[in-house]
Amino acid sequence: MTESKSGASRAAGVAAAGPTAGIAGNPLFEYLCRLGDDRLVLGHRLSQWAGHAPILEEDIALSNFALDFVGQAAALLKLAGEVEGQGRDEDALAYHRDENEFRNVQLVELPRGDFGFTIVRQYLFDAFDVLFLDRLVKSRHEVLAGIAAKALKEARYHVRHSGEWVVRLGDGTEESHRRMQGALDELWSYTTELFVADAVDATMMEQGIGVDLASLKAPWEITVRETLARATLAVPNDQRVVRGGRLGRHSEHLGHMLAEMQILPRSHPGAQW
Repeated sequence: MTESKSGASRAAGVAAAGPTAGIAGNPLFEYLCRLGDDRLVLGHRLSQWAGHAPILEEDIALSNFALDFVGQAAALLKLAGEVEGQGRDEDALAYHRDENEFRNVQLVELPRGDFGFTIVRQYLFDAFDVLFLDRLVKSRHEVLAGIAAKALKEARYHVRHSGEWVVRLGDGTEESHRRMQGALDELWSYTTELFVADAVDATMMEQGIGVDLASLKAPWEITVRETLARATLAVPNDQRVVRGGRLGRHSEHLGHMLAEMQILPRSHPGAQW
C-alpha cells in the first residue's frame, strides 16, 4: 500500500481533542516558521517523485508542485529570519535546525507512499491551503499578504489537479479504488492538526495578521466531501485528533527525511556554489 508505517510510531501524534498550549517569545517568527515548514517538508516529499511518477506528465507536474512549495517556503522562511533578527536566512532555517525545531503538521512529513497515497495527501492539504491563503491575503502584514497572494494562484491549480486525480483513481479500477480508500483511511486523522489553533494563532489573529483556523473546517469538509463522493470514496469515521507538530513533536519520519535533506549543507557549513 504505502511506504509509511502504521502502529506505534504513526500513532504517537494521535491524542484527544484540544488546542496545543504555550506561546513563543516571538509569535510572528513562530507563525512564519509553521507556514514555511509545512511547505518545505511537503515540497521535499513531492520532489521524491522526480523520475519515479507513473507517467511522464505527472513526473513533471509533481516536480513543478515541489518547486512551488519550496519557493513559498523560501519566501516565508526568509521573512521569518528577518523577523527573528538573529542573522539566520532561509537556508539556515531550512538546513540548520533540528527535528524538534520544525513546526510543520505531521500530515506533510509522512513518507511519500504509493502514488495514490501522495495524491490523497496532496488533495487534503491543497483543499485546506486554498481556503487558508484566501484569508491570509487579507493579512495586515503587507509582505506576508503578498507572499500569500502569489501562493494562492499556485494553490488553486494544485487543488484542481490533485482533485481530478482523486476522482480518477477513486472511481477507477477496483485496485485503484482500494488503494485510494486505504490512503484516505490512514491520512484522515492527520488533517485535524490543520485546524488546531493555539496561543500563537490567537495572537496572530488579534493582530490582524493570521487566519482563524476553526472557521476553515466547515468549508474544507464541504469541499472534500463533495470530491470524495464523486470519487466513490467513503469519508472515514475517525474521531482521533493529531497534534504536536506545531510544538516540534514529530513522527520518526521527519528525522529520517531531514537527515537526507540537510546532509550537504551540514557536511560543508558555509559553502557557497
